[in-house]
Amino acid sequence: MSAPVAAPYCRFEKIGSPDLDGDETVLGVIEHGTGHTGASLVDGVPRTAVHTTTRDEQAFAEVWHAPGPVESGTDDGIAWARTGEYLFGVGRVHESGRYADAVSALYTRIFGLTRSLGRPLLARTWNYISGINSANADGLEVYRDFCVGRGQALDGLGVDPAGMPAATGIGAHGGGIACVFIAARGGVRVNIENPAVLTAHHYPAAYGPHPPVFARATWLGPGEEGGRLFVSATAGILGHETTHHGDVTGQCEVALDNIARVVGAENLRRHGVPRGHVLADVDHLKVYVRRREDLAAVRRVCAARLSSTATVAVLHTDIARGDLLVEIEGVVR
Repeated sequence: MSAPVAAPYCRFEKIGSPDLDGDETVLGVIEHGTGHTGASLVDGVPRTAVHTTTRDEQAFAEVWHAPGPVESGTDDGIAWARTGEYLFGVGRVHESGRYADAVSALYTRIFGLTRSLGRPLLARTWNYISGINSANADGLEVYRDFCVGRGQALDGLGVDPAGMPAATGIGAHGGGIACVFIAARGGVRVNIENPAVLTAHHYPAAYGPHPPVFARATWLGPGEEGGRLFVSATAGILGHETTHHGDVTGQCEVALDNIARVVGAENLRRHGVPRGHVLADVDHLKVYVRRREDLAAVRRVCAARLSSTATVAVLHTDIARGDLLVEIEGVVR
């Protein structure tokens, strides 16, 4: 019997790094920088660039790997690559005065593609949203417009909100909306909640016509060995309310407390995952900071609480709520 295939993992590389050329384990690349591109297949690798920072020195490529061989293609605007067990894909919605219908159509295509390519277990999504806190043509905040569209797709497909995995919904400085996802053929997928934070799809109506739909983390793998814990973009929220208004240090501390709580042994055992973790086990973190003047403070807090060997990228972009100043995501392996 062949050994189980380990779940996908990421590395942060310099954009244009020669190390990426010819690497047969590469599933997909997200370039974080000062510009944006569409979703495309380049030399058999799905790629997109997202405008998630404002200085070139903060740019990097987020490179997702999985044991090959890798097959790739495009389908109705979605660039994808798959191994025997896993699928990576990226699609785009062009800038518009209204997003809901186009987002609904894209998510409907994503679910159709995961089924048709035999990788139906959606395990992680990222949504990079231009003008996330601005008003659309109808006066609705763009993030809420996005949530309406995603919700329409899930409702139309009969997808249980509890089945939606770890996710990021974060601002971008242009380029419409990029949707990136990882899915699996089978194995173990467990969506994890945070006992100190209300489940997202139970948020009250004050947060928009359709609540956000995602888990606080998702465990994916063939079993305890070789698995991966994907931690959603996590903010300084308790219950459903923003804490420490105007205080980035306080919000950053609460966000890290929330991550520690989600990955901790007690919480994971509650969800049937036997192995617990501590904050120092979280790696390849992306830290999104709303105000440029807060970057140094956020770096100090993260340096004090995260592992000294962790790979941490700090990006300057907007956050899903107007009163949130920082969000943090990462991966545990």
